[in-house]
Amino acid sequence: MKPSDSSSRAKGTVTLFGAYGHTGRFVIAELLRRGITPILAGRDPTKLDTLAENYPTLPRRVASVEDPVSLDRALQAAQAVVNCAGPFLDTAAPVIEAALRARIHYVDVAAEQTAVFNTFERYDERARQAGILVTPALAFYGGLSDLLATAAMRDWESADTISVAVALDSWQPTLGTRLTGERNPGQRFVFSHGKLARADSPPSRTWTFPEPFGLHDVVSVPLAESITMPRHLRISDIYPYINVAPLADLSNPETPAPTPADERGRSAQVFLVEVVVQRGPEERRAIARGRDIYWVTAPIVVEAVERILAGKFTRPGTVPAAEAFDARDFLDELSAAECLSIEYR
Repeated sequence: MKPSDSSSRAKGTVTLFGAYGHTGRFVIAELLRRGITPILAGRDPTKLDTLAENYPTLPRRVASVEDPVSLDRALQAAQAVVNCAGPFLDTAAPVIEAALRARIHYVDVAAEQTAVFNTFERYDERARQAGILVTPALAFYGGLSDLLATAAMRDWESADTISVAVALDSWQPTLGTRLTGERNPGQRFVFSHGKLARADSPPSRTWTFPEPFGLHDVVSVPLAESITMPRHLRISDIYPYINVAPLADLSNPETPAPTPADERGRSAQVFLVEVVVQRGPEERRAIARGRDIYWVTAPIVVEAVERILAGKFTRPGTVPAAEAFDARDFLDELSAAECLSIEYR
């Protein structure tokens, strides 16, 4: 990754809730790389102490979603809070409530449809009144596809369909991913004919991805993009797919957690996201290639944090990533920092 020009970067202090988790550790490194000071927060004091051995100068605060006072202490002196502690069905609401009390901005990395839906439904007006930005799903799932779709639409005011096709060469899930899956059983929602509807049995098809993936069997796995995109894009239908092979890794309890394979701490996993926006006979595409879906979440969420600290967002309230920020410029920054390879067709 190319070094930042710190003279042009916003500085500030951000509470990172779930700091000792797999994704949280990537977020710490990215915040520090950009000159932003993280306050390390989480409910387990032993894990916080262990983490602090690598960051002895950073403040750390034990906080639990069951204890609002502890959350208030964790957010003191911060301008924003990043929530990396899933399952977000359990953590999002308490941490947002604390952010509202502190009148600081909130972002998270949730992929859970219900948690993201609840955030939009419950907190928009209160966030507006508090003058803060609340943006969920700033991660590989949810936020990235929203940014890609918005960048692909460009000057189109509306579209008929948006298809999101994700290809992973493998999936070594973290403990947090497994716990989130256990916490989110039951039916998911799709955006169909201009409204959310319960998903039937997931449809399958084939999808010809760009290189290096090619032809794959895919299945519909609707996640946060079905909630975020319709909040600001005028569309009729969203079709989210993922290739079938990595789902076997995810469902296998013997699949190991991700292990570092390069100097950035990324695993060897390779991904590709292809977003196709259709309007009548016309279509536009945006393609993102990269490595390690957990690692890449860190530059996505921290790019948002940096813009928030600099006041570079559209409005307060509960706002999807691609409405809160200039989607094309956001993706260009990630590409320039060699976090993603972006292509438009």
